[in-house]
Amino acid sequence: MLGGSLRDELMMLKICARSCENWWFSEVDEGMFRHSVYSSIIPGHCYSRMSPGIPPSRSRRSQPAPIRGLALDVLGEWASGDRFAADLLERAQRECGITGPDAAFLRDIVLTTLRNLSLLDHWIGVLTGQKHLDHRSRWGLRIGLCQLLILKVSEHAAVNETVAATGRARSLINAVLRRACRESAELQTQVAALPLETRTSHPKWLIERWISLFGVGKTTALCEWNQRPAPISARINRLHPAMTAAPDDFIVCENLPREELAAGKVYMQDPSTALAPHLLAPQHGQRVLDACAAPGGKTALLAQLMDNSGEITACDISPGRLRRLDENLKRLRVTNTRIEQHDWSQDTPPAFVGEGFDRILLDVPCSNTGVMRRRVDVRWRMHPDDITAQAQTQVRLLQNGLRALKPGGILVYSTCSIDPAENEQLVASVLESTGGFEPIKVRHSFPSEDQMDGAFAAAIRRL
Repeated sequence: MLGGSLRDELMMLKICARSCENWWFSEVDEGMFRHSVYSSIIPGHCYSRMSPGIPPSRSRRSQPAPIRGLALDVLGEWASGDRFAADLLERAQRECGITGPDAAFLRDIVLTTLRNLSLLDHWIGVLTGQKHLDHRSRWGLRIGLCQLLILKVSEHAAVNETVAATGRARSLINAVLRRACRESAELQTQVAALPLETRTSHPKWLIERWISLFGVGKTTALCEWNQRPAPISARINRLHPAMTAAPDDFIVCENLPREELAAGKVYMQDPSTALAPHLLAPQHGQRVLDACAAPGGKTALLAQLMDNSGEITACDISPGRLRRLDENLKRLRVTNTRIEQHDWSQDTPPAFVGEGFDRILLDVPCSNTGVMRRRVDVRWRMHPDDITAQAQTQVRLLQNGLRALKPGGILVYSTCSIDPAENEQLVASVLESTGGFEPIKVRHSFPSEDQMDGAFAAAIRRL
């Protein structure tokens, strides 16, 4: 794939979007909440509790992996812990040696089940007469109905393989899934009349909050947007000499462009992630701070905008995140950046601030309500008080970031949230209580209206 002209390479990459969600490991894994939901454990499966429970020899076996059983393990661990589905899927694929179509099918089952959890539970209630179910039976029915009614897997495979994976509840699972096959058309016809929180599988409290902020129509469009799998978006890295003449800044790929990623030619980002760096508009030779930099996609874009001139100080809070940041920046050929460990929620400024920075990017941890299409389980990890709790941290980060600006310098505060409490309301509140600064410009995207992930960016100048 890497041979030939730039035009040939881009033509191979820039093709029609297809659903694939294993790739979002770059810009949307920051600031996630840590709450469990539907606390369900799947006991007794042959490789449940995936690490270290998956047999080391699994990847060396020649027979196809039992994908439905592994899906039950991933979902069971997801429900009983605080890890996100994408992380569990990545580990399961690695430890079981699953690649290609098997890996794609595993992702489809797990992520589509989580994306439609409330709808699947509604169907289960209809088909079982609200029968009480143990955790394993409920998860088995969820993935079975997901295959039959949403993914449109063949009835024979969906029923037989799911029944085989569920153990002692086989007779119940078999009966319910076969009834679903017979009543499929009726079940799906009834979906349109269901409440919004059920047919689009969002927490009721979150929908009520959005309706109060955006109105019914905009909230409905947002929820429906979140139900559509996200395309694979990649940013062209113009610091790579082979990509300087690329005609587009972002491309949509049919499959994960692994070779181009490894070579540093592209980086996986949604176009919304470019709003804040472009609003900051760092200039050649300036001293720039990226205060919450890992995993480094926005840092690399800042370096690209500066043609690798000047100096970027890229910070994060933990050694592990800084290692990942360093690896990404090296692969993306960033040469004007120094990496420092610092927590900007702490009031004491680090020594490297010196006389201050010309530009600061403050991309804060947030509720991620703008990227729920990609992080399908965020909706189930959130609690009603989480946004308020996040805002307290965001206020401290913004206050401390503003102190690190030179006079005349510009800070851009950014989130991947669509909630005003984390965005314009928070910025206005901080500026009202902090003298010597002025707002300059705001940019934002709303998913269903702008056809990209939700994002917010506000530029602030120090007087």
